[in-house]
Amino acid sequence: MDFNFDLDTIAVFKERAVDLLFQLGPVLLKSIILLLVGRYVIRFILKVFVKTLEKYEIDPSLATFLKSFLNAILWVLLIISVATTLGLEMTSFIAIIGAAGLAVGLALQGSLSNFAGGVLILIFKPFRIGDTVEAQGTLGSVESIDILYTKIRNFDNKVVTLPNGPLANNSITNYSQKPTRRVEINVGVAYGTDLKKTRNVILNVLKQDERIHADPEPIVKFTNFGDSSLDLTIRVWADAADLWPVYWDNMEAVKEALEQHEIEIPFPQRDVNHYYPEGKKE
Repeated sequence: MDFNFDLDTIAVFKERAVDLLFQLGPVLLKSIILLLVGRYVIRFILKVFVKTLEKYEIDPSLATFLKSFLNAILWVLLIISVATTLGLEMTSFIAIIGAAGLAVGLALQGSLSNFAGGVLILIFKPFRIGDTVEAQGTLGSVESIDILYTKIRNFDNKVVTLPNGPLANNSITNYSQKPTRRVEINVGVAYGTDLKKTRNVILNVLKQDERIHADPEPIVKFTNFGDSSLDLTIRVWADAADLWPVYWDNMEAVKEALEQHEIEIPFPQRDVNHYYPEGKKE
């Protein structure tokens, strides 16, 4: 009797298994096909996305991050689609994910702002590694650009780390973006000096420096009546890399030329008149 019961039980299980197979088989097959096709589609989308980033010369570090981010989003969508095909209820699950995402977003608000700023900097490239920039009160050479922070090494070899959020939302002065820079030197000569002679002396000095561009040509202009001097402004153009050497060398060369031609470079002077209300005492 037990033997017959076991055979009957097995027959019932087989019948139910066959029914279940016919019910779930098409769904499972559909889910597997969806998974395989979705995997192929994800690879195709990522391939096109990477080619697009390369076409627009997006920074490699940003391109890698964006590719990984897009890959994660596509796989989450694919898994949700497969689970929905299998008949799983995803509404509550998606709501939980949304709530968790909101909480994490609020907790990481500052970091997300820096991340967005980093993306903007890497896409629009207001500066590159090696450029000399002035931003957020810091002047120096850009040492690295990461997703969240940018490091700038100033001229006394200190590294300043700036968050990308405020950096992307404020003014940035890039001293390296253009190949040429204007050098400006201010010189004061004594009152009574022949300005035409002084101008010629200075222009002769500038012509001897091959680093100074002929176009635009150097200029020397009288710009101000100072307290103790007639002020002249010298403006020349040079390659950006030669900016400070041209400035320093010509400051010294101009001084020596003025001294050779006996053109006085005055120091501040004051005339003091003493008033004696009761008459000067001898």
